[in-house]
Amino acid sequence: MTNYYYTHNPDVVHDEKQWNFEIFNHDFKFTTDNGVFSKRTLDYGSRTLLAAFEPTNLPAGAILDLGTGYGPIGMALAYQSPERTVDMVDVNELALSLARKNTALNQITNVNIFTSDCYDQVTTTDYAAIVTNPPVRAGKAVVDAMLTGAIDHLAAQGTLTVVLQKKQGAPSAKKLMTATFGNCTIIKKDKGYYILQSIKEG
Repeated sequence: MTNYYYTHNPDVVHDEKQWNFEIFNHDFKFTTDNGVFSKRTLDYGSRTLLAAFEPTNLPAGAILDLGTGYGPIGMALAYQSPERTVDMVDVNELALSLARKNTALNQITNVNIFTSDCYDQVTTTDYAAIVTNPPVRAGKAVVDAMLTGAIDHLAAQGTLTVVLQKKQGAPSAKKLMTATFGNCTIIKKDKGYYILQSIKEG
């Protein structure tokens, strides 16, 4: 099966859709297509993550949106923090083409969008924050790599913020993040979604 949203080149019949969604009191325009996650509206997990994420206490530096899809989290954070750069990465080339289209559509320029399978093309080691709505359907090994790899790409006092449903592994992810970082806090719970956050101490 090659048409999953977490594959490199989803084999899909194109069916682009355009819709609007309000984030941070701003009306964003999105173009989506078959072969991407949550193509009809902004999924509840991403909404919950964005509502819980607090950028004001972060160190200086860029933010990484890991597994950006068609770009809603990265775009919203770039809009919220215009003084920062947001790197938006995904393994899915179709999703990245939509992310480029969507940032242009919304005139968001403080972003870098590039292909990376997890962290394999990410060279920055001092992000202020890494945020992810991980592709649970890609499997536990992929999600775990996204969580444990973050510590090598964060500045001191930088944060990893993750959204996962309780039934899709939030408790075990919390244990893994605690083992990796020495800390992990549930900063929000909403309808079975947990927002987990670890801080790189030092």
